[in-house]
Amino acid sequence: MRLSTKDFALDSAFEAGLLEIDPALLARLGENRARVLAALTERPVYGVNTGMGRLAGVASPASSAHQRNLLIGRAVGGPPWLSAEEVRWLLLVRLRDLLAPEAGASPELVTFVVDRLNEGFTPAVPRTGLGSAGEIIPLAHAFQTFLGVGTVLVDGVETPASEVLAKPYEPGLKEGATLIQGSPLAETLAAFALTEVRGLVDLQTLAAAIAIDVLGAPRAVYRPSLAGDDQVLRSVLLEVSGLIQGSVERPEVVQAPVSVRVAPRAIAHLTRVAAELDEVLGRSAPTDSPVFLDGEFVSTAGFHAVELGLRMDAVTATLVHLGEVSVQRTHRLLDERFSGLPAQLTPAPGPQAGLVPLHKRAVGELHALRRLAAPATLGSVDTSAGQEDVQAFAWAAGNQLRDACARMFAITACELITGSQARWLASGDGAPGLRAAYGRLRELVPPVEVDRSLGPEVAALVSALRNGFPRGTGSPARVESPSA
Repeated sequence: MRLSTKDFALDSAFEAGLLEIDPALLARLGENRARVLAALTERPVYGVNTGMGRLAGVASPASSAHQRNLLIGRAVGGPPWLSAEEVRWLLLVRLRDLLAPEAGASPELVTFVVDRLNEGFTPAVPRTGLGSAGEIIPLAHAFQTFLGVGTVLVDGVETPASEVLAKPYEPGLKEGATLIQGSPLAETLAAFALTEVRGLVDLQTLAAAIAIDVLGAPRAVYRPSLAGDDQVLRSVLLEVSGLIQGSVERPEVVQAPVSVRVAPRAIAHLTRVAAELDEVLGRSAPTDSPVFLDGEFVSTAGFHAVELGLRMDAVTATLVHLGEVSVQRTHRLLDERFSGLPAQLTPAPGPQAGLVPLHKRAVGELHALRRLAAPATLGSVDTSAGQEDVQAFAWAAGNQLRDACARMFAITACELITGSQARWLASGDGAPGLRAAYGRLRELVPPVEVDRSLGPEVAALVSALRNGFPRGTGSPARVESPSA
């Protein structure tokens, strides 16, 4: 994949086998770099010929050694490390930033980054314990490896960078400072989390439709016209209505439980806050500090990713509510008063526990999920003798959101297994739009005729849910239930 602009598609570059920089772009970077070097001789420039943080007013030699020290002296983190996939995305975000003229990076630096990406070079980058304004600590770990210092991961094994890097990079003026500015870690975690959240929107829509179908709930409450002018809610109601079309309503059910009725609203809200997060993530603004702008160096606050962090916190809070709704629906499915099916969804209530332990697993996951609801972005503490007196812990919000997604996948798996078991015990094949999903669920988790250990099957289903799951129409493999 040839990169001819800083605005390349990160997802395409992530999947690309090989990357290269367009020669014309390299030439423009070279011309811009010459202007940067000329301007560096005129006055003190933060991080180039000065210290950083509290020592910003202290003169330092404008040298490559100073740029090396900026990277090495701030690498104070440790495990747990980012995954190889997360590190690749982080390096791509940093490459995108370096291709912007205001970064003032040299053609040699961007070429070096591309070469490392093509080699699968994976610095060991800490994901926690990062108390700086911006992300200086993890970025120092990431880019000190370019000097042959620090640790890289080779097939997950910690290895000295000096043993992996054939020819270390010698950073030019300003390049060490540029490499550790901004918040690319928060951007990376947000990008991965967004993919998971979008998957959860689809899966929770499916789970809600299955609950409606199995419980024989009245369908009128899902009419798209009830959304008014809320187009996001209308879209969810259209999706749910399509999936449950042809489901059989039980005449004795006048009104379904709240957890069944409000599911589309909870899903619509998650859709909305995820879109807001995506909008923030897609913005383009300088993250370096200082930037080279209109021929001079200007300090920025581009490292302060407060909105990105708080948007991720909002998505996490929304997942907590959606998890509560899902766990409650699971409980209703197990209750014969609501389902009209055997208690605890077992052919032999009493001697067999049925799927009640599965609900307890979901309750445990929900308990852990609720503990993630406190905003992780907040919590500033004075550092650098008061010079850096505010932080936006956006990276922490990203970690928390990814943890929340993991809990939510487990909760969703528990509900889907419960819904599949309920359909097996009930008469009929269910709504035509859900039959393919029922069939796939039965392939992964066969009906529970007698109690068995479901833990490995939950794990297998979670893996399948993360990697795509059918929702379309189709005919499932028919498995005879006791009521058939």
